[in-house]
Amino acid sequence: MTVSTDPALYSDVKIAVIGGSGLYHLDHLTLLGEINPLTPWGHPSDHIIIQQTPSGHKIAFLARHGRGHFLNPSEVPTKANIAALKHIGVEVILAFSAVGSLREEIKPRDFVVPDQIVDRTKGIRPSTFFENGVTGHVGFADPFDADLAKLVLEQAAKACKDVTFHSQKTLVCMEGPAFSTRAESKLYRAWGCDIINMSVLPEAKLAREAEIGYQMICMSTDYDCWKESEEAVSVEAVIANLGANSGNAKQLLLALIPEVTRALEAGELRGVKALKGANKWAVITAKEKRNVEEVKKLEYILPGHF
Repeated sequence: MTVSTDPALYSDVKIAVIGGSGLYHLDHLTLLGEINPLTPWGHPSDHIIIQQTPSGHKIAFLARHGRGHFLNPSEVPTKANIAALKHIGVEVILAFSAVGSLREEIKPRDFVVPDQIVDRTKGIRPSTFFENGVTGHVGFADPFDADLAKLVLEQAAKACKDVTFHSQKTLVCMEGPAFSTRAESKLYRAWGCDIINMSVLPEAKLAREAEIGYQMICMSTDYDCWKESEEAVSVEAVIANLGANSGNAKQLLLALIPEVTRALEAGELRGVKALKGANKWAVITAKEKRNVEEVKKLEYILPGHF
């Protein structure tokens, strides 16, 4: 399909879905077009696909690792991804990710709606829009959107009755692309972490800086390597569970998107409402000291703030 530059294609898109490992496209949705915005931070991971659900709701879909999975977790152009989605008008991101389980009760093919994050990335990923002469600080105490999490769980109970969902869990994000050592996996368990992935950061943090409501939905594929009675995690084991998880994720989205749209239009997503304009005063750099070029870049995602 030819890449579109017509703003009318995405002018009323408020919800984006970011697909993780195994979720590179959405079935049963009408394809309306594709866009490939050039942001001040480059192009996103892949073309952003604009689709319409059977219920008539439009969404933007972006494959985090690119269709065909050619970007490893540390190579994902997350700043461009978030900037592109914000620039086209997205207010809510539903992000999917494959995860390893650090708890016996979270079995492969279970889904998890986390509420906290522990950062174990290594500082090699560009992780903030506020840099190079424009310093800003945003609150990140609660990295996910509680109202979105509630909607996910409500719709899961209706649309995915055969899938076990867990909530209020802590997600640890590691660098990758290699999996954990056994010592690391046991350490994360001792810290109280419940699941592990390589993708939530800096994605969730950049979404907060861009004033977008964000909730990750995690799909368990394995027991990491802490459970010595199980085989250590392998790509083969992960791929075997990705297919089932992907099908359940698509089923969930068909039920979830109309409800998120309704709640958004009704002003029921308190976190999303609170984010609008929240970072207008985040920058503490004196105006006369601000890097003019960086300010121009920030205007792309936060117009009128500076």
